[in-house]
Amino acid sequence: MRLLYVVQRYGATIAGGAEQHCREMAERMARRGHHVEVATTCAQSYVDWADEYEPGRSMVGGVVVNRFRVGAPRDNERFNALNHRMASGRGMRPLVVQREWMRQQGPWSPDLTTWLARSGRRFDCVICFTYLYWTTWATLGALRGRVPLVLHPTVHDEPPLRLSLFDSEFRAPDAFALSAPEEADLIRARFHIEPPGDVVGIGVEVGTADPARFRNEYGLGSAPYLLYVGRLDAGKGALALVQMFTAFKDRHPEHDLLLVLVGDDLMRLPERDDIVVTGFVGYQTRDDALAGALALAQPSFFESFSMILTEAFAFGRPALVEGRCAVLRGHAHRSNAAIPYEDFAEFEAAVELLLDEPELADAMGAAGRAYVEREYTWDIVLGRYEALLERTARAGRLEVVGRIS
Repeated sequence: MRLLYVVQRYGATIAGGAEQHCREMAERMARRGHHVEVATTCAQSYVDWADEYEPGRSMVGGVVVNRFRVGAPRDNERFNALNHRMASGRGMRPLVVQREWMRQQGPWSPDLTTWLARSGRRFDCVICFTYLYWTTWATLGALRGRVPLVLHPTVHDEPPLRLSLFDSEFRAPDAFALSAPEEADLIRARFHIEPPGDVVGIGVEVGTADPARFRNEYGLGSAPYLLYVGRLDAGKGALALVQMFTAFKDRHPEHDLLLVLVGDDLMRLPERDDIVVTGFVGYQTRDDALAGALALAQPSFFESFSMILTEAFAFGRPALVEGRCAVLRGHAHRSNAAIPYEDFAEFEAAVELLLDEPELADAMGAAGRAYVEREYTWDIVLGRYEALLERTARAGRLEVVGRIS
């Protein structure tokens, strides 16, 4: 098949979840013998979408990448004011204002849509990643009915999803490639449609890990540790996790438990001997950290899949997860490898349980590994995915033949 992926930014150094997911799918489908191209912008940062890459055509990881300039970087002061109006739900939000919000949300790239209008029909499927950004909204609007369209929505319950602007977007794809069953539930509830397509998931590839290497590098000794991996951002739940951890240690000074935070530091953290901040690390260091943790802590309210959770499971480690996130709660129930919590009392009880019963932690980790092997190896995920794309492309070709005849 000839496949075109459309995503807001693309590159090996871009660590965003949707962008990483797109790159994994594109490169792996190319290795399976498909002709794969990407249409994206020259932006590297999601903060302002300023051009960093050169425009034009290049080869990245066996994939043809077509980059287009951003029409204008985001004016964050102006956008933040408009975004507050959209998110608060107060007052009228006419469609013309929502469209301006989408343009400012970005990355706005008129050159990209011009190229899509000229070149989109060369492909058997055009595949968009993540519902939220202008690149997906514009692509689905421009190519609807002209070429088979597949959307990886990576959707979770958040204020922008309530905008009426997205009503037409979620009715444009010929198929959805969903990451988890809870995505389908949310789409049904919000848009009152039965989303066509399949729950595909995201693959996990496990390398080798050396927990002792991580402990030695960061001076952890033999102390058990909870591990957080991701941006250290209040919006990701990191601040709430730090507060719960410090409350736990203040109530239980007898435990030598540590909290290890792996990721870029975007918030002020208390200076404590039992909180270790590594900053951004490479994949090998992250894997070493995962393999040696008492448990992963995943405190995010907004997840469409959570790759770090299944990666922790793949290394045989259990997790504590935010129970008010439907996707995380779903993974916990299906895997028997994670404990959901919704308040400090439940967090405290879960941590004490894992500390007091390490055999239980190991058994949960083994259940998580079995869950990943059953559902999320790359061979299994790509088999489901390839079948979905072939079915969508075939239906599109039959529709074209029907129109011609």
